[in-house]
Amino acid sequence: MKLFNLHTHSHFCDGSGDPEDYVKSAIAAGFHTLGFSSHGPVPFPNNFAIKDEAKLREYCLVIRDLKNKYSGEINIHLGLELDYIEGITQDFSIYRELCGLDYVIGSIHLVRNGDDARLWFIDGSKVESYDNGLKDVFGGDVRKAVTTYYDHLNNMISTQKPDIVGHLDKIKMHNRGRYFKEDEPWYRDLVMNTLENIRKSGCIVEVNTRGIYKKRSEDLYPGTRTLEHMNTMHIPITLSADAHKPEEIDGYYQETINLLRELGYKSLTYLSEEGWKEQGI
Repeated sequence: MKLFNLHTHSHFCDGSGDPEDYVKSAIAAGFHTLGFSSHGPVPFPNNFAIKDEAKLREYCLVIRDLKNKYSGEINIHLGLELDYIEGITQDFSIYRELCGLDYVIGSIHLVRNGDDARLWFIDGSKVESYDNGLKDVFGGDVRKAVTTYYDHLNNMISTQKPDIVGHLDKIKMHNRGRYFKEDEPWYRDLVMNTLENIRKSGCIVEVNTRGIYKKRSEDLYPGTRTLEHMNTMHIPITLSADAHKPEEIDGYYQETINLLRELGYKSLTYLSEEGWKEQGI
């Protein structure tokens, strides 16, 4: 079965490797579609996003050139993974128009507590960043912190309308059952309210495998229980490896497809040259 990946990071942001290396890896894996989704610029110093508008223009030109070069071998799409930070980041529509994007992945990696300028970084490889941010930005109040994450996620879905919601429950990655349990009623209520918002919005949810193959999570994003609910709610899903290296392009794909079949899923959503389509699994 030919597959695809729409969540890909190269040397233009926090990934490694030239975009063409990813194309070659995708062709070797038998993919029919590859989407590039570098982290869009954010208005503060960082080490993960495209640095400035000049670099953004270069990124767009490179991906469009690859699209033309490999036409007939693989479908290539130009996207961005855009961060939503309350009161800080720009509207997604600005980048859609500026870059002529084929699609947008909307994600939250940093959480703001009200008007506090400090940000809680929930991602990355360092658990201490998660722990210190929870303490410094939210005074250790995990319920307030996690609720804020989901509030911001819902605001992003409602106001920015991304095509794809990125790693929906990544807030759990560095938690590992230490601060909250995913079966606690308050947490499940947050997830279910978010799923209802997604259902109404028509957004696609990615099933992100990166946490497992990088050994940072024991479950997918979103987790198995949430995927079960999403299936009954008929929320469309896409499959992504969130690749940061060419060799990660299909990380944990077959195992994830097997699980999705067990949960009753019949199809995945991908972006074709004609628009969004369903592919049976």
